[in-house]
Amino acid sequence: VLGLFTRPVAFLLSGEMAIAYFMAHMPSGFFPVNNGGDAAISFCFIFLYLVFAGPGAFALDNRRSA
Repeated sequence: VLGLFTRPVAFLLSGEMAIAYFMAHMPSGFFPVNNGGDAAISFCFIFLYLVFAGPGAFALDNRRSA
């Protein structure tokens, strides 16, 4: 992971995975365990974590702002 524009990209990817879950898996049922949407929900929350946690100490974002 390069860590370049991590927060905005992770925000967009989190929204994309949420939309993918609602469009592809939600018609089969609400719970991800029952409708096969565990991967989509997991990636959604992983990307959402990256929005708040940031890219890390060795990311290119840190060198860009210095």
